Amino acid sequence: MDNLLEVKDLHHSYGPREVLKGINLTIPRGKVVGIMGSSGSGKSTLLRHFTGQLHPSKGSVNFMGKVLHELSSKELYQIRLKMGMMFQVSGLFTDLSVFDNMAFPLRENTDLPEEIIRDLVLMKLQAVGLRNAHKLMPSQLSGGMERRVAMARATATDPALIIYDEPFAGLDPISLNTIANLIRKLNDALGISSVVVTYDLAESLKIVDYIYFIHDGVVVAQGETSEMIGSQDPFVRQFLHAQPDGPVPFHYPSKPYPEELLKEA
Repeated sequence: MDNLLEVKDLHHSYGPREVLKGINLTIPRGKVVGIMGSSGSGKSTLLRHFTGQLHPSKGSVNFMGKVLHELSSKELYQIRLKMGMMFQVSGLFTDLSVFDNMAFPLRENTDLPEEIIRDLVLMKLQAVGLRNAHKLMPSQLSGGMERRVAMARATATDPALIIYDEPFAGLDPISLNTIANLIRKLNDALGISSVVVTYDLAESLKIVDYIYFIHDGVVVAQGETSEMIGSQDPFVRQFLHAQPDGPVPFHYPSKPYPEELLKEA
C-alpha cells in the first residue's frame, strides 16, 4: 500500500536527554492511524517531526516523497499546506469570528476571490454541522463546537494528512462521540490520511485502523486495532486496561527512596 508518511530510525535529543531512540512507522494513504503512549513517551516530539518543526539527530521523516529536514524554508512552508492540524486546545483566533477563523488559511495561502472563499468556508462548516454558526465568536462556542470548528479549519486547504492532537480531551460523552465519528467520516469522505494522538481508548479504538504504542522513545507494539485489543503484550495490556503495575512505572527514575532518606539523615 502507498504510504503518505514514513518515519525511519528517527532519533531526537534535547541536550543530553534522548527522547526519540529509533522510531519507525508509516502512515498509509486513506487510513486512520492511532499513536498512543504514556506521558513523556515522545509523542509530542514525534508530531513536531511530522510537521518539520524539528530536525532529527538521526533518521528521517518522508512526507509525500520529500525528506522534511532536507527542504528549504520555502519548500517546507509549501508542503505544510498539505497538512492539517487540530491542536489540543483548538487554537482558534479568539478575536476572529468562526467564519474568519476558517477563511484565514485560505486568504493567507491562496488568491481565491472572497465569494469563492465564502462558499468553501460554509461548505467546510456544513460538513461538521456548524454552517449557521459562522458569525459566532470562539467565546460563544461550547467545547464540542469549538473542536468541530478546529476540525473544519484543519481541512481548509484540502490537506492530504490531518493530525489530531488529543482531540477528545475535556469533552462530554456526546461531544466526544460526535468528534470521533467526524474524524472517521472526514477521513473516508475526503480520501485523506489521519493521525490521532490520544489517551481516550474507548473512542479511538472504534475509529482507528492501526495503532502504534510508544514508550521511552521507541515503538514497543503495533498492529491493527483488532489485534491490539486481544494482545498479550505486557505494555499493551497495561495501557488498554489501565493497570497501575507493568512496564510503565509510576515513579520517575531515581535512586531507591530509603537511600535518599538515609543520605539526608
